[in-house]
Amino acid sequence: MDETPLDTAHAAMQVAPEAVAPRMAFYQTLADTELYLLLESEAEGGEITPQIYTVEDNQYALAFDDAARLAEFAEGAAPYAALPGRVLAQMLGAQAIGVGVNLGVAPSSILIPPEALSWLVDTLAQPDPAQTEVRAEALAAPGDLPEALLKALDAKLARAGGLARSAYMASLSFAGGGAGHLLAFVDAVPGAQDALARSISEALVFSGVEAGALDVAFVASDDPVAARLARVGLRFDLPAPQAPERSTPAAPGTDPDRPPILK
Repeated sequence: MDETPLDTAHAAMQVAPEAVAPRMAFYQTLADTELYLLLESEAEGGEITPQIYTVEDNQYALAFDDAARLAEFAEGAAPYAALPGRVLAQMLGAQAIGVGVNLGVAPSSILIPPEALSWLVDTLAQPDPAQTEVRAEALAAPGDLPEALLKALDAKLARAGGLARSAYMASLSFAGGGAGHLLAFVDAVPGAQDALARSISEALVFSGVEAGALDVAFVASDDPVAARLARVGLRFDLPAPQAPERSTPAAPGTDPDRPPILK
């Protein structure tokens, strides 16, 4: 099969195992990836029981970033629950269980111990960047920005299709003096602000940039601020929302608002 984002992130981490940035990028990719958790049996009543293996006194569940990889490991069809990596980390970390990812079936094969999952959960719980109101005259072209941050923002906003029309990065001057950077979303969907702010918080954390280095704002396209942003800002285009697909029964865990209960 084609190389997956997790394969790519894992390979970059292996090239420089002591470097912080590739390791952080791998964990960000893991959190954002839908993983297929191998189960002992089909889910019942919203409860799931993962297959557990003991390795060097630690317990591990097994998860794969593609259903075909799970089937290859299991040598055929097997029960599973599809879960975002962040949800799986929270569920397993709370029970001191690690996760083996793509074991034996992909170049990204790796054992992630329970303490690493707990760290990931704590890292994802970092506070969101401040939301601010902006005057058009306070905006200017952005200064130099870390490449790791731009890559992290690109990755996050690529997954935010349909939540806003676009986003702009600009420098921001404050009335009392001083300056910083701003990421402003244009025409965000009502109710999506918290999710968008959270995605920017995670981009900051996993790129090694302090949350205080970036503010977040939400503006309407007919606001003078939006016109100023279009002139001086660095634009990020969010993908168009996908057309709704025909309704089919969901596999256990595919609704992030109703994660299964881990037995």
